[in-house]
Amino acid sequence: MHGWPCRRLSPYRWGGGARRPRVRPPVTAPLPQDADPSQTYCPEAGAAPGKPKADFRNYTEGTLLDRVYNTYLLMHTHQTVDFVRRKHAEYGACSHRRLSIMEALDLLDDLVDESDPDVDFPNSYHAYQTAEGIRKAHPDKDWFHLVGLLHDLGKILALSGEPQWAVVGDTFPVGCKVQKSVVFSDSTFHDNPDTFNPLYNTEYGMYQPHCGLENVLMSWGHDEYMYQVMRFNNFTLPLEAFYMIRFHSFYPWHTCGAYMHLCSPEDRRMLPWQVRPILLPVPRGQVLPRAAVLVMGAGPHTEPGL
Repeated sequence: MHGWPCRRLSPYRWGGGARRPRVRPPVTAPLPQDADPSQTYCPEAGAAPGKPKADFRNYTEGTLLDRVYNTYLLMHTHQTVDFVRRKHAEYGACSHRRLSIMEALDLLDDLVDESDPDVDFPNSYHAYQTAEGIRKAHPDKDWFHLVGLLHDLGKILALSGEPQWAVVGDTFPVGCKVQKSVVFSDSTFHDNPDTFNPLYNTEYGMYQPHCGLENVLMSWGHDEYMYQVMRFNNFTLPLEAFYMIRFHSFYPWHTCGAYMHLCSPEDRRMLPWQVRPILLPVPRGQVLPRAAVLVMGAGPHTEPGL
């Protein structure tokens, strides 16, 4: 079995990259475009003991619902075209700080995602769970294991002073009409300045038909940030990995089939990879594997910029 491939990454700063040959995607089908996201479950969530799959991603009831709703209300109020462009300008040079991957993962011990109705434990645990789950299911794809470990690493933005509504949660394109499948779309966008811009409230908005998601401005958060980090530092991962990092929280697209009118043929080919990796349930009391075990004897890690 291969060790964790992070030891093969060149020095980088946190914000594209050489890519491996394309691999065959898994087969999956998105839900209908008008599907209610409050009735869908988190695809990566394996059935934890005592919790059926259908209980994941429940946005209608639960002990964490108020916290989750308030996070999305703030997100859908402030995530605008202008805001996203400012964040790209602020973080695009990846000049804020330098950390190794493992140091960044340790920082996630201090973060609980306020947009997630299923998780009330530090995000570093989720990173290891996901990576181990993928390694168990796909032992031959070491790059895929690394994606599981990295997929939420951009959430360290919340530990640098960014509010959680600008870091966590499901993502969506800005600059065009909000689709029904965006979570809480019917009750959280009323104070968003972009809702008063006639252009941004049309089907295509500021985009052209089938322009490709690479040309679409996504709401700012940990996915977009980590994707920019990977591109800036020339991560040597396949194209599938870049798509998975950037769009794994784009549930309206990969789970409900929305925004297909903006997708290119390449986006459609990548879509089967966007169903998020299987979460490895960890029984109560079980100690999670630590970095030294997961890396399997990797050498010193270089320090990327953030």
